Amino acid sequence: VQLQASGGGLVQAGGSLRLSCVAPLRTFSSYAMGWFRQAPGKEREFVAAISASGGSTYYADSVKGRFTISRDNAKDTVYLQMNSLKPEDTAVYYCARTRRRDPQTSGSRSSLYDLWGQGTQVTVSS
Repeated sequence: VQLQASGGGLVQAGGSLRLSCVAPLRTFSSYAMGWFRQAPGKEREFVAAISASGGSTYYADSVKGRFTISRDNAKDTVYLQMNSLKPEDTAVYYCARTRRRDPQTSGSRSSLYDLWGQGTQVTVSS
């Protein structure tokens, strides 16, 4: 089973992108999903997470107020709307699945996630 992330690209600072992650899992609606990112030379870091129902969302402080995570369980897809992008948002973005219904504050731990997508590159120019 693979998670397929898309929507990355090159954008100027202040611009927007929307990432999508299709997770063709029979039980997609049962599990929380997350987005992480990894910049060159840096460790992978948490960006956002969303509960199985979509009713709860969690964000890293660095993206709060600029990024919005959402999901469409009918389409087995999770989204990351990124607005007011900054050069420091440049990274490869990964979607991931955890077997928890609601990760709560643990959602920032990459070890909580057992399935990962291949990543999509986001580059923000200044």
